[in-house]
Amino acid sequence: MIRARMPALLASAGVVTGLLVVAHPAGATAPQATGPQLTAQFGQTSTWSNGYNGSYTIANGGTAASTGWAVEFDLPSGSTVTKAWNATLTRTGQHFKFADVSYNGAVKPGASTSFGFSVSGLVTPTGCAVNGSACDGGTTTTTTTTTTTTTTTTTTTTTTPPTGPTVNVATAAELIAALGNAAPGQVIKLASGTYHGSFVTQRAGTAAQPITLTGPADAVLINDGPAGDPPDCAAPGAPGYDSGYGLWLFNAPYWNLDGFTVTDSKKGIVVDDSPHTAIDGVTVRRIGEEGIHFRRSSADSVVRNSTVTDTGLVQPGYGEAVYIGSANSNWACYGNTDGVDRGDRVQVLNNHLGPNVAAELIDVKEGTTGGVISGNTFNGQGISGENSADSWVDVKGTGYTIENNTGAFASPGTFADGYQTHNVSTTPSFASGCGNVWRGNTSDLGGVGQYAIDVTSVSKCAGVPNVVYASNTVTNAVKGLTNINVTP
Repeated sequence: MIRARMPALLASAGVVTGLLVVAHPAGATAPQATGPQLTAQFGQTSTWSNGYNGSYTIANGGTAASTGWAVEFDLPSGSTVTKAWNATLTRTGQHFKFADVSYNGAVKPGASTSFGFSVSGLVTPTGCAVNGSACDGGTTTTTTTTTTTTTTTTTTTTTTPPTGPTVNVATAAELIAALGNAAPGQVIKLASGTYHGSFVTQRAGTAAQPITLTGPADAVLINDGPAGDPPDCAAPGAPGYDSGYGLWLFNAPYWNLDGFTVTDSKKGIVVDDSPHTAIDGVTVRRIGEEGIHFRRSSADSVVRNSTVTDTGLVQPGYGEAVYIGSANSNWACYGNTDGVDRGDRVQVLNNHLGPNVAAELIDVKEGTTGGVISGNTFNGQGISGENSADSWVDVKGTGYTIENNTGAFASPGTFADGYQTHNVSTTPSFASGCGNVWRGNTSDLGGVGQYAIDVTSVSKCAGVPNVVYASNTVTNAVKGLTNINVTP
């Protein structure tokens, strides 16, 4: 069952009065500083139409480690901090205070730590102070007078700061922390168990040092969301927005995902602007929409040895097992490579897809090229026919090799052909649905399907024709192997 998460509200009220003045007498010389000397530098990590995510980096330029810190600032009326992480937030009117949590209060000399927060409104903080001194290391004079206040406390969802080449996690909070702080070459190891939460990373690995998230099949990720309306074009970080994705890689290339399970989420694994992602031996099941989606030009990626079943439980027409690229109608959001979602050279290898995948088992979108679909087992039972979903594989991309797959269909379901091509007009123009090759595929159409391989148009692909080799075989077809000439 896909469940909507109810946000937890933590609030308390109190009365505070007082006057705080910090100043140096005219002409006085500040004594030589000893011990910890903290500064705090603000930065914006992402923005949207009516808000932003911000952070402060706290550095220690002193001679001793700090025992704790508190950063304070003001926002004008109409702006507010909606949540914080890696800090405890309290609010007095339009004055916001962030205090360290258990693991980041001790900042060693020459070291730094950071915390983040979301703001509703576009104005950046003013009057920043860290431990009562100006955030830039100078002096500050601050006057705060308040009569009646409401204080909201939000504690961080992280627990232990992940460090070292291997990070062992056993709770959702630990996983969120590990994903948020992952470093090249690091291995995040999931213990057996169920992890409920919104799991997203924007941390990049490298070709030489990819980041790995690994766990056994009984390490199960569940996103009970979504909560709140999605922002334009579905980027992480908007206040109150939970994507509902079981696992979301966003601008996070060079990740290896291995062994674990994603279930009971709006979408399974979404890979956005994250090329060189390798998904191996993962199970995705009971998903509201798509199982695995390579989006925003997540090129040179692979999904292999994995199982995807029971997708499209909420929106059958959007319930593909594996989805490569985006429809050109969505390129305004996801077309980040010269206006196109170029999920090129994605490989789909040796997976078990279906049954009860409501849309196509693999949907290859226009604008993508050069992928490989090989060695997979397709079970078409349960294909819904919604949104023209009536085949194992629909190829609108160009130059794909489709070989050595085994497909079968049995009722119930709506099934027209094993493999289909479609030619989509795009701007900029691409030879959509052309130049693809089928060889060595075995198809059982269950007495329902028309062709094993249905090529929509020959004339539209005259320059880069689709090729069906005689090594493909079909049984229980209404019409036969293919509707075009077979190449020996």
